[in-house]
Amino acid sequence: MLGDDAFRCVTINFILMVLWQFLVLIVCQRLSERTFDYRKNIYKLKKFENNGKFYVKYLKIKKWKDKLPQYVSKNGFSKRNINLKNVCDKKYFEKFLIETCRAEWNHLVCCMYAVISMLINKFPFSMIFSIIPVMANLPFLVIQRYNRIRFLNLNSKKSVL
Repeated sequence: MLGDDAFRCVTINFILMVLWQFLVLIVCQRLSERTFDYRKNIYKLKKFENNGKFYVKYLKIKKWKDKLPQYVSKNGFSKRNINLKNVCDKKYFEKFLIETCRAEWNHLVCCMYAVISMLINKFPFSMIFSIIPVMANLPFLVIQRYNRIRFLNLNSKKSVL
């Protein structure tokens, strides 16, 4: 059974994590699309990703990525609407890439609750409440990077045809 102090710490951190997630989501939705340009360094393919092979070989992403929920806001963008016609549509292509970057940014900033946790909590709670948001958001961040790589590859193959 948790003591009063531990219960209070867990409750406060839970509330703060939820508030942080909502705050990040609101900010993310209001940021300009220019913030999420897939050509920016933060979103570019990294060497270790090996054109997406890292995610397939080491993280086995194909086995679990479709089992996680997908958030689509009102007037949002769903990857489930992708088809050959959309891939050929330049506006759709650009919008898809922007939305993968937007989602990646969102999940990355949500992970930053770990910093808040380190500042407001004593050990071991600082570690516990630093790991939770990272573990909860990292899979979604990885999915966005993987999908963007796949979509860019698909588009480059289409352009070659």
